[in-house]
Amino acid sequence: MPDTLLDATGVAKSFGAVKALSDAALTLKRGEVVALMGANGAGKSTFVKILTGALKPTAGRVLIRGKEARVGSPAQARRSGLVPVYQEPSLIPDLDVADNLKLGGTPVAPFQQWVAELGVENLKLSDMIADLPLATLRILDLARALAVEPDVLLLDEMTAALPTDLVENVLKTVRARADAGMGVIYVSHRFTEIQTLCDSATILRDGRTVGTLPIEPGVEERAVELMLGAKLDLGSARSRAATQRTGAARLSVKSIAAAPKLTDVSFDLQAGEVLGIVALEGQGQDELFDVLAGFADHSAGTLAVDGAPVAFAHPGDAIARGITYVPGNRADALCAERSVRENIALPFAAQLADWGPLKQRKERERVDYAIDKLQIDTRAQGEVQRLSGGNQQKVTIGRWVAKGVETLLLFDPTRGIDVRTKRQIYPLIRELAEQGAAVLMYTSELEEIPLACDRCIVIFNGRVVDMIAAHEADEATLMRADNGLTEAA
Repeated sequence: MPDTLLDATGVAKSFGAVKALSDAALTLKRGEVVALMGANGAGKSTFVKILTGALKPTAGRVLIRGKEARVGSPAQARRSGLVPVYQEPSLIPDLDVADNLKLGGTPVAPFQQWVAELGVENLKLSDMIADLPLATLRILDLARALAVEPDVLLLDEMTAALPTDLVENVLKTVRARADAGMGVIYVSHRFTEIQTLCDSATILRDGRTVGTLPIEPGVEERAVELMLGAKLDLGSARSRAATQRTGAARLSVKSIAAAPKLTDVSFDLQAGEVLGIVALEGQGQDELFDVLAGFADHSAGTLAVDGAPVAFAHPGDAIARGITYVPGNRADALCAERSVRENIALPFAAQLADWGPLKQRKERERVDYAIDKLQIDTRAQGEVQRLSGGNQQKVTIGRWVAKGVETLLLFDPTRGIDVRTKRQIYPLIRELAEQGAAVLMYTSELEEIPLACDRCIVIFNGRVVDMIAAHEADEATLMRADNGLTEAA
């Protein structure tokens, strides 16, 4: 077998006037893990989709095992030995696990073996996809890919929605498959994972490959320089996130419980505060945010907004009380085939009584403000689905920046976005708090807590086990609490 599994050169792709790729290149050898890196909008996901047949290139050449490939569909790519796991789940929500496997021609026995090895327990083939959490869906996508024994595995932000324990399982499994001869293209913004897993990193900027670096000490700084064309310091936000706010609670949560995993969570969230939540997968954080956003009822406990008891039967009830929600899966929050402006203006459209020339002008001004504030790429105005993942996420946040924020729920808001976009979002979160908003933020990236939050609570087995000031929330302390090694006093 040839040592080089894949060799792509001069790959270009345009969507009308928008050039997503202009000169992308990547070489992958047997037994190698290559990181594909770049800022959001650099063309990473487009490149992956071209390699796997989901998109046809405008120009360029792709060789598979030394022969020119004309991959016209994902099915053809799969037959050629290239199997992707895309950034968003590719399972059909209205079907159960078994039916999804049948549709993809996935063998059941190896799929179940990989699911177990990757750390998902008690999965039944009869489970409905719509009832499973996002992290589980990512593991199922990976297990489906591994079950067909591909020559080349392409992972597009595979770990972005995963907690620490599942990330470790994925990295261990992928490295073992590479050592056994598989080639892996690994798209990620997480330098710690890249340094643990990868052999080299290919860097894209503005649709071009600008360099390939071996993974060695100091690679992070050089990679950021190549991605952005300048040095970047995320640590500058730390000094703004060390002071705990005081005053009346905007949101008060007392002994809340909700099936199946939330058992006893209490906290007060104050106006002007960013409160972080840290938890491994499945500790009750999903249920907590569903209750607070009005998507689910709670079986015990009480909620109060500005001191007044509340009960939400619908997300609209929560919004009416000033509680707005940015979900972890941005696809759930976007009208994919509508424009950037239409997506941001959705909260205004709900206020039918306010329609009129003056209100429409104010709406346009607020939408323009949000686009400018978050530096949202509007080149693909026609459909928000054509934006990069980072720009899509900025649209979901920009919607509430335009409308105005009282209490903002953020569930993993920087999942799968690059360091440049994170640098824009952290100060924005701080600014919203300084303007009087109360922000509750769950994050799967522990280093975000001191960068964005005033303090954090740690949830383990459905209840709060620790509360930590942001300036004391180093990664080692958080990981101990995250794994239930610290009990609340």
